[in-house]
Amino acid sequence: MHVMETARTLDLPDWLVFSGAIYQPVLNHLTGRPADHGIKDYDLAYFDPDTSYEAEDAVIRKVAQAFEPPFREMVEVRNQARVHLWFEAKFGEPYGPPLVSSADALSRFASPLNAVAARLEADGAMTLLAPFGLEDLFSMTYRANPNRKVSGFARTAAAAQRRWPELTVIPQE
Repeated sequence: MHVMETARTLDLPDWLVFSGAIYQPVLNHLTGRPADHGIKDYDLAYFDPDTSYEAEDAVIRKVAQAFEPPFREMVEVRNQARVHLWFEAKFGEPYGPPLVSSADALSRFASPLNAVAARLEADGAMTLLAPFGLEDLFSMTYRANPNRKVSGFARTAAAAQRRWPELTVIPQE
């Protein structure tokens, strides 16, 4: 909640907290682990049509100033409009066409279990996005994204299963 409350004050365009910051606490709750078990970072996404490195760097610095340690080092903010520019070089596989929103990124995650995001609205309401639904998360089923073959699926599944051995992993075909 601290990350979402702070992100809300930053007024970033089309922002979401997603991935491990959302699904990992759920897995921890389901398995009786401490809420922060396995969390390495908090992914804060936003969408700005300005895809320049300089614009994203300014936001990264703004976000860093908004948090005290240890959150300053743990909140990783990225402009989703830029992902297609660097993804292949970093992960060795094509990403596809540019995203059209932060929520659009969820459709490309490795597993439906990972594809969950939230935003704390100005009125205190919580917006939850899960384009594949929440069944895989609550049943602790790690399966491949049905719409996108991910070359690193076996690696990400194994890493998740090391932290939560209770996960059922369905291998990618």
